Amino acid sequence: MPHITFIHGIANKPPKDKLLRLWREALARDNGLDLGANGVSSSMVYWADVMYAAPQDEQAAYESLDEGRSPDVAAAAAEPEADTAWKSALPENEQRWLAQLETKIKIETEADTAATAAGAAAEPESAAAPKLERIWLPAPIKKKLMEDFLRDVHHYLFNVSYSPRPDDTYQVQDEIRQRMIAALAEGAKQDGPHIVVSHSMGTVISYDCLKRVAGCPRVDALVTLGSPLGLDEVQDGLKPEYNSHDGFPAANVATRWVNVFDHLDPVAGFDPYLANDYRRGGTKVVEDINEQNWGRWRHDITKYLRGAQLRAKLKELLQL
Repeated sequence: MPHITFIHGIANKPPKDKLLRLWREALARDNGLDLGANGVSSSMVYWADVMYAAPQDEQAAYESLDEGRSPDVAAAAAEPEADTAWKSALPENEQRWLAQLETKIKIETEADTAATAAGAAAEPESAAAPKLERIWLPAPIKKKLMEDFLRDVHHYLFNVSYSPRPDDTYQVQDEIRQRMIAALAEGAKQDGPHIVVSHSMGTVISYDCLKRVAGCPRVDALVTLGSPLGLDEVQDGLKPEYNSHDGFPAANVATRWVNVFDHLDPVAGFDPYLANDYRRGGTKVVEDINEQNWGRWRHDITKYLRGAQLRAKLKELLQL
């Protein structure tokens, strides 16, 4: 039986089982790829509880998707304002690293402000869309989402000790790695093909495990959606195992790596192309696919999962 191991990205999430169901439903929507009907099993690598005190309410987070209310946006709106005090306590080298990353993903751009003021319609963009940021969200919600990303990626790459609740403390990278490896081991028990489908910060976690963790189970293919792996600062955090000449995780990815992005996705948009940075023996092998989403928040996983090109690639990789 073919199997997909999913791993989610930034912002708080509903409980694990509900999140998995919602991803499968998004993939099947509008005559898409129905995993159950095609005999494909799946699991979710869930790590939101490592960073958030309690799961997001499912209904509040996932209602009215067609009207532009994305789950990540709804989750951010429902959460308290991001705590940024942790930044000032960082060592000087980590503060410099974070400042450089923050500059690159800064979303309050002149193009964004002008587009908002003009009341531009949130319609699907063409494949030739320019590299302009144009996400029409209230500034506090934008800031909250991007602060979540900064905290998540820093705490993971630097393996910070973090307490989302009074009685729980995690070494962030160690804990999430353990969950990822366990999920990959379960997926490896299936007949295959076994595909990893990762989104957002989940792409950093999946790459880290497949490239840098000894004994990581081998998978047939890797799919990354809305990935920040093109950012220099993220790549610096993956060294010394990472280098651009042999960045492809060939030891644990048997065949292909498909990377899907939207140029207007603020997490991926600064440098969405990964083929040049993750070569195999100096050769470009990552398949970069620009598939534009629509609406107010282009980083939304439910929109990526509805993409025609992504669904076609998944069918191919799953040998359906």
